[in-house]
Amino acid sequence: MHRSNVHRSRFRPALASGAVPALGLLLGACLDHPLKPVEYDMASQDRVTLDVVQNKDVDILFVIDNSGSMGEEQGTLAKNFSRFIEVLEAPEVDANYRIGVTTTDNGTCAGTSPEGGKLQLTSCQSRQQAFKWNMEDKFDEACASICPPELADLETIPTATANDPEPKPRAWIERNEGLTNLPDGVSTTQAFQCFGPQGIDGCGYEMPLESMWKALALMEQTGSPNFDFRRDNAVLGIVIVTDEADCSVRPDHTDIFDSKGSKVFWSDPSLPTAPSAVCWNAGVSCEGGPGTYTRCDPVEKDASGQITDDPDAAVLFPLSRYVDFVQSIEDDKQRSMPDQEVIVAGIVGVPTDYAGPEDIVYQDAMDPDFQVNYGIGPGCSSSAGEAVPPVRIREFARAFEVGGKPNLFSICQDDYSDALRQIAEALVDQTEPACMEACVADTEPSTPDRLDPDCVVEEVSPDGGEVRVVPPCVLTCGGQPCAPGEEGQADGWDFPSDDVDACFRYLTDAPTNGATATLLDDMSEECFDEGWNLEFAIERRPGRPQQAGARTRATCQLSQTEEIDCPNL
Repeated sequence: MHRSNVHRSRFRPALASGAVPALGLLLGACLDHPLKPVEYDMASQDRVTLDVVQNKDVDILFVIDNSGSMGEEQGTLAKNFSRFIEVLEAPEVDANYRIGVTTTDNGTCAGTSPEGGKLQLTSCQSRQQAFKWNMEDKFDEACASICPPELADLETIPTATANDPEPKPRAWIERNEGLTNLPDGVSTTQAFQCFGPQGIDGCGYEMPLESMWKALALMEQTGSPNFDFRRDNAVLGIVIVTDEADCSVRPDHTDIFDSKGSKVFWSDPSLPTAPSAVCWNAGVSCEGGPGTYTRCDPVEKDASGQITDDPDAAVLFPLSRYVDFVQSIEDDKQRSMPDQEVIVAGIVGVPTDYAGPEDIVYQDAMDPDFQVNYGIGPGCSSSAGEAVPPVRIREFARAFEVGGKPNLFSICQDDYSDALRQIAEALVDQTEPACMEACVADTEPSTPDRLDPDCVVEEVSPDGGEVRVVPPCVLTCGGQPCAPGEEGQADGWDFPSDDVDACFRYLTDAPTNGATATLLDDMSEECFDEGWNLEFAIERRPGRPQQAGARTRATCQLSQTEEIDCPNL
């Protein structure tokens, strides 16, 4: 499987018929931009029409362990969640995002209420009993200290989706063009702090990979609470939060937990109930040891405990089930967004200074009870707790590693803010700025410190039957429209009239030199690094997103002097 380890290079669409090949980078905004020759003939220039791809849609699925040991961790996740949202809502990002939550319970244990991948969206304040398990009561720590009681009945406001146009409450948190599907006064961070904590009464044989698989599959099924959560062109993020090994068992092999069965995978057959060690022993094989092991890797074992080459004979679903499924989603996305990659991350049992798989130490536990219960020693330990090394999750996450960056973070930390920040930044890195992928002409050679493009921007309906011109935004200086020539001092922008729902701004200033005083015309690093000299910022009124399936296109004059207008392409 290909995973990019270099800066992403976007697909360059073909030019319109009759256009000359276009290349380009902005240094039209650089102070040392040379003057154009006096014989510069604008009439001889061709024009090009290209789709302007601005994608800031992000869909994030959280799979949260709701077993008995997860109270403190759920509380930590909720308390630190503002750091995640801050990245998505930063002005330079302004993501349109959806956040869905499911659990790791798929019904392997008797007496639980398995979610089976269905998205959950009820306030933890209304589920106090879910935070009690055996003698533990984690309601205050995981919920009440974070989610106020007045949000016990929190629900989402009815909204429509692309394939379900009837407005109804959705089982996810959503923010689109600055508006959310939450009641007035409730932020998305506050909503997650109430919706995110799932309790500790779930099955102790955690199945995060299978829950993820089911959650994504249910998004295609009409009538499911998950239906239409995942948008075709949106960046997809999957975040697994668990302190134990993945135990995604096949339904016809749940007898591996049966006290009347063979107990092949039990660490101690004399125990009255199956320990979580069954999950480790059924899906992992280690080399070296006993004591400290040189490596531990996922394997497929049959009902007799033997490693098998037949994935259909394995008691746990093979990793290929999950890798292939998510890869197929990524492949579908790349048909329209060729460089887009699914982001997979985990807050799991890796060391607090984790930088890669080689940092995990696999060794037998010094505590004999821990060894019997989990089959291996902790992958991480701290005052915040202990967690099992995530061997199957480790390999699943590695299959979707981007740019060589680690995508696993330690669940043993007492603060997840940095992990959540890095996960959010990885998602944001996959969003697409609206680069104009051509070398655009400078129509005013007498102003060498800036690029003056000549473009028409239009929105085209999904069937192509309606074309609507998108007007330029009005740049403001001190609250008033900027006078001609003052655009470089702009401190804001506005829609040109009350009946306009969308407008565009030119971004032409190189992000590295600040040729103009305003940041409102600065290009993104990506467009600049690719070598283009123009980027668009498409602005929309809050709550007025672009019609699903519609596209934006721009028609611009092409440069005939690329060595001047686009010297770095």
